[in-house]
This record gives sequence, C-alpha cells and structure tokens, in this order.
Amino acid sequence: MDHRKEELEKKRAKLAELRRQREERKRVTMQTHDQSAATGSKTNSQDIDDLVDSLVGDRVRAPASPLSTGTPGMSREASGIGRDRSISVATSAGTQLGSPVSRAMTPGTLSSAIGSTFAPAPGGSTFVSRTLPEFKTCDFVIFDFPPKEKVVYNKEVQTADGGSSMPDASSLLTEEEIERRVRELREGDERARAAKEEERARREAEAKARESEIKRLTDEQRASILESSDFAAFVDQKSRVMERALDEDYDFMVDYTLAATHEAEESGGEKMKLALSFQDDKVSRNRSVMDLAWSNRFPELVVAAYNRNPMAPNEPDGIVAVWNTHLRERPEFVFHAPSDVLRVSFSDFNPNIVVGGAYSGQILLWDTRAKAQPVLKTPLTAGGHTHPIYSLKVVGSTNAHQLISASTDGLVCSWQLDMLAQPQETIELTHPTHLRTDEVSVTSMDFADNETTAFVVGTAEGVAYQVNRYDRAGSKAGLNGFDSYRAHTAPINSLNFHPPIASDFADLFLTTSSDWTTRLWRARPAAKPASTIPSDIRPLHVFDAFEDYVYDARWSPVHPSVFASADGTGRLALWNLNQDMELPVQSVNSPRALNKLAWDRPGRRIAAGGADGVVYIYDVGDLSVPRPEDHAQFARTIGEMQAV
Repeated sequence: MDHRKEELEKKRAKLAELRRQREERKRVTMQTHDQSAATGSKTNSQDIDDLVDSLVGDRVRAPASPLSTGTPGMSREASGIGRDRSISVATSAGTQLGSPVSRAMTPGTLSSAIGSTFAPAPGGSTFVSRTLPEFKTCDFVIFDFPPKEKVVYNKEVQTADGGSSMPDASSLLTEEEIERRVRELREGDERARAAKEEERARREAEAKARESEIKRLTDEQRASILESSDFAAFVDQKSRVMERALDEDYDFMVDYTLAATHEAEESGGEKMKLALSFQDDKVSRNRSVMDLAWSNRFPELVVAAYNRNPMAPNEPDGIVAVWNTHLRERPEFVFHAPSDVLRVSFSDFNPNIVVGGAYSGQILLWDTRAKAQPVLKTPLTAGGHTHPIYSLKVVGSTNAHQLISASTDGLVCSWQLDMLAQPQETIELTHPTHLRTDEVSVTSMDFADNETTAFVVGTAEGVAYQVNRYDRAGSKAGLNGFDSYRAHTAPINSLNFHPPIASDFADLFLTTSSDWTTRLWRARPAAKPASTIPSDIRPLHVFDAFEDYVYDARWSPVHPSVFASADGTGRLALWNLNQDMELPVQSVNSPRALNKLAWDRPGRRIAAGGADGVVYIYDVGDLSVPRPEDHAQFARTIGEMQAV
C-alpha cells in the first residue's frame, strides 16, 4: 500500500508540474501578442494621420456660418458629433469593403469617408470645420455555422401521392402473375444450383483424372528409392505391422454347440505343447541361445542372446534378438555386440532398455529406440570386468536401482545404468582355503525377494556361497567362506531363488550342475551372524532323474511347488513337488540341447533356448495355475524334507 501511495503522489506532482508549465506558456504567449498588437496599432494610426494630411492639406477655414456662431461649447459639441459620425462612417465603410477575414482600411475607403465628412452644408454654405478622426485597425474572425436542420413530419409525407391510402386496382398483381414470378424465381434457383453441381462434378472428375495418372519413374529414380535407408526402414516397419495383424490364432471352424464335449476332454488333463518357435537364418544360423528373458512391460516380447557364428567371421560376434509372439518369421529388433553375449535381460524399470553381459567382460546397453549398436558400454579397463560375465541382476526400486554383475574372476561390480564408465562399487570374492588361487569363479548369481544387500553365487567348483555387499553385525562385506552350500561335484550352471509368491518360501533356491543333478536349498538368513568355523549346508532334496548336464531350472512365477528344468538331451521337464518328488509330471523333447529357460509373468508360457539357435515357446496352460490348497501342501512338503 505504501508503494502504491508513493506512485500516486509522484503522478499528482507530475500533473501539477505539467499544468504550471502550460499556464506559463500561455502567459508568455499572451504578453507577446499584446505587445505586437500595441506596436501595430501605433504604427497604423501614424500612417493614417500622414495620409490625411497629404490629401487635405492646410485649408483656410471659412467664416463661421450662423450655425457655427455661438458659444465655443456648441462648436466643440458639433465637432464631437461630426467626429463620431466620421468614425462610424469609416468603420461602416471598412466593414462593408472588408472580407470575412480580418482586413485593414484601404485608401479608397478612406477618401470616401473623408469626402462624406467634409461635405458642403445644405443651402450652399461653406464647409464646416471638423476635427480629423483617429482611425484604428481591428481584426475580425467570422465563423460560419450551418443552421440546424429541422425535420418535420406530417401526414402528407407519410402517405402516398394522390391523397389515397389504397393502391390503384390496376397496379395490383393477379394470382397467376404472382405464381408465374415465383415459378421463375424457383427455376432460376434450380438452374444456378444445377450449374454449381455440374461445376463441382467437373472439378472432381479433373482431380480424379490427375490422381489416376501414373507417374513413371526413371530407372535411376527407382534405384535410388529402393536403395535408400528410409525406404528400407519404412518397408521393414510396415511389414512387421502387417505380419502382426495377420498372425491371429483363432479357430474359425469352432462349433460352440460342442462346448460341453471340449470341457470334458480338458478335464481329463492338459499337456504341455509347443506353441511356436523363433528362428532366422540371418540371426541364429550356427549360433546357440545363451540366455532368455521376458519383458515385464510387454508380455509378448522375449529377448534372446546368441554367441558367435564360427562360420561367418564378417558377422558380429554377438547377437541379441527381441522376438514377438505375434511376429513369427523375424525378430522385432536385432542388436549387435563386439563379443559373445552370455547374459541378457530387460530393464525392470525402463522397458526400452536391454542389458547384456559379454564374454569379453563388457556390459552392454541397447535401446530399442536407437540403432543396432550399443548406446552405452563399459570400457575394457582394470577398474571393471575383464573376464566373462555370467551373472547380471537389476535390483532396487524405480527411483533407486543398480545393476549387479559378477565375472569368472570373482569380481562383483555395482553400476548405474546411465553411467557405465566406472563401477560404483566393487567386491573381490576370495576364499583363503583354495589351493591354487584365492579367486572364486562365479558362474551364476541371484538375490532373494526384497533383498538387495546379500545374495548367493554359484561357482565353477560346484559350491554356492553367500555374499554381503556391505558390512553388517556379525559379518563383513564380501564372501562368507565359512557357510558354504557344498553338494555338487561339477560347476553350477544356474541358481534361482523362489519367486515372491509367499514369504514362507522366499529363502528357497534351486541349483543345477553339470553333475546331472538339480538341488533344492534353504538359504541361511542374511541377518544371522556368520559362523566362525567352516560348516557345510546340506540340500533339502536332490533331483537326479536326468541323463545329461542340467543347464537351467526356473521356479514358476505363480505356482509355489512347480519348476521347470532343461538339460543336455533337449528335454524340458515340468516338476510339481506336491505331486511327485522324484519324477517330473510332464516333459517334452527338442532336437538339440536346451541351454536356458524363462517363464512369462502370467506363468502360462515358458521359453526355452536351444543349442541350435531356436527359441521354443511352450504353452503350459493350467498346469502351473495353483489350487487353493497348493500353498499349504507345499509348506508341509518342505517341512517333511527338513525333517529327513
């Protein structure tokens, strides 16, 4: 408010100053005008006196007439009367001869005025002596205002000529004439409308004719278009869209009257069947599938990692292909890598990012919105990995997540996905009891549900160890060498914790090995202090119904007691621990060995990667859908295993 009042006071002072300056200019102008008018009046009066003296001269006054005889007072009065008359005559003459604009007295009018002043008296008497008048000039400004127009209305103006309010009967139109005129107006409108329609149709026909004219391209123009990268990208994108639209798996011959029969057949049991397979000679020829992962954002996308093609040295060493279940003939995206890609995964927090671990020790990051080459990759320096990376895991939340990687030289690194120049944290896993070297060769790794500071690694010596990322009460950061999960006699190929279906089973994990077995373990609580003496943790159960190396085993994401396994014979086995502990409930065979498995999020499909470069998608159906009692039954099964 004070600032507003101050502005108002400043404005008032400024207005007062402007008024004072205007009054000062007006006063100066008026003084100048009065001085010029007084000077001009004196000059004009002197000129008139000189002119009168030159015209009249020194005349001899005649004897006084009877009229002039008398007292001097009469003579002065007569003189005054004559002087007033002469002034009025001169003024009258000046007014009659002057223009509407201000005009001075002319010599002609002055002579007329003088002649009338000194005219002889009646009866032939002599001139009467009079005093010469004093002439002054006056300025007149005449304004002509037009008279105000006065509008008057009367009855005659408002009525027709002739004084009759009714028109003449002869001037009225007949009904036939009115109909004829209306008909003519309508016909004119119809003709105009028809002309417009014809013009519009003609223009449309001309436009269609111009469009129908085929523009012939020259051979050079056609070749330049076909060879351009934009045309190739356009054709590739639109053809993928058309293939997705045509890939509609729908039975057009279904008979809905037989629904009861189908239900009876399905109630007898549903078997696992092959839904589709992905293979492309340009991508997977002479290559093996090294890893698989489904997208959490787009359930129809599955990514596969491939090793090098020994028969094609000019091709990229590593290939990553993103397959679409609605696009069977070719991959949705293809990415290149400078080395064999051993691990691959979609980012859980950015669906456009694909992360891979290479045989060279590099971590590669691809973006589906970019080209085939990696958008980010780690340098080959001593600060990061320099050995093959067989383990990758993204942990954390949407706003704070990290990539944890482990290589065969026992180095565990923590990375930020947007900055791969150097790791945020590094842990060297060493074991003092090893004979030749202290290094621990990590071949697999996994985190329990809701756990980001501790994890379990599988090693090439066939032993699993717990690793702490940070120091905690009773244990230090690094490898816990006293508590070991020792049972396998060959390298551990995979390690997988139970999914977060229930907290009762979050500490269960599976390991597969080249010793032809799969083992079920219960992890030691991470918060429990580490042992001070070496101790071996025994497995809960051993699954040995295999005839070759077991390369992978994965828990079902929805059923607590179901997991799938893949071995070197090409057999995909589905296990249900609530039904059978020794043999799988179902299995299918592939032509070549199966290296990796991946469940989709609903748990109805499972992807298997073969050594022949083919990605198989199997439809599990309701086999992995849990029943209400499966959870409690599996808890009893685990309790029985621990009691043995």
